[in-house]
Amino acid sequence: MTAPLSPHLEAAVAQAEATEATPLSRAEALVAIAYDILRKPRSVQDLHDAHALYARAEAWAEAEPLARARAAAGRGVVLRRLPGEGLENLEAARGAFERALAALRVGGDADEVAEIEMNYGLVLHTLANAGLAPMREAIAAYQRALRTFDREAHPREYAILHNNLATAYLSARLPPEREGLREALAVQSFQEALKVVTLERDPVEYAMLQNNLGNALQAVRSARRFENLQRAIAAYDEALKVRRRGAMPVEYANTLANKANALMNLPDDLEHLEAGNPRRLAEAIAMLAEAGDVFREHGLAERAALVDELAADLRREAP
Repeated sequence: MTAPLSPHLEAAVAQAEATEATPLSRAEALVAIAYDILRKPRSVQDLHDAHALYARAEAWAEAEPLARARAAAGRGVVLRRLPGEGLENLEAARGAFERALAALRVGGDADEVAEIEMNYGLVLHTLANAGLAPMREAIAAYQRALRTFDREAHPREYAILHNNLATAYLSARLPPEREGLREALAVQSFQEALKVVTLERDPVEYAMLQNNLGNALQAVRSARRFENLQRAIAAYDEALKVRRRGAMPVEYANTLANKANALMNLPDDLEHLEAGNPRRLAEAIAMLAEAGDVFREHGLAERAALVDELAADLRREAP
């Protein structure tokens, strides 16, 4: 965070300081410049420039709570995106978002508050994964954003928030009486995201969501386990419409291995459980063998070894 402001921007700031414009007008001008830079940063220096401009705008707008909050929110976005600074920047981003939200929740626009809540949730989510924040706080921020970013008016944000919510649920620690709901809540959120993200409009995102939905369905603790496994297999098949071996080999292998895991736990005939699942096991072994080959082809020896070991275990179990 010590990188100096680029000379041409330093000159622009100096020029602004020399005018008779009010501090608020100067601050708003810097925020506009920083926002434009942040839309399409071409280098890390661009991010440092945006951060410096937001920081100066925040100082100039000291007597204007809303303008100062908007500058702080922008600074939080930059801090979240800056590479190579570790968790220190995320802690600073959390503080910037919290200061911004304290003012904007009172006098700000609903859309801008929701966007900050979404970014705040992302920061808390990352900090929670590092053990530095409760995951429930990230979940709460995402849920607050969804009060504004609904499916009809804001489909892109709605899908992002539900995907983030699903992954947060899977990582959260819930009270003992609700612990079994984690996977079910994740399934629900993935399904909500898939109401917006379609195979035709966004195939890569669609495949990722379907793959993650399948994983969540496998993890759900429910009396309808076999039904959930069938639903998981259907989700993996949807993902595999996009994740083909030639186009997305590593993603293809990951989804293939996930589907094999579901198949190996599903009976061949749900009406005759005593017959076991030799056919499903054979399918799963073949899929794992192919996934292992793909992982090896792409230098992922550890993943290849894991699926090879699982395939070997299944061969020993096979009748």
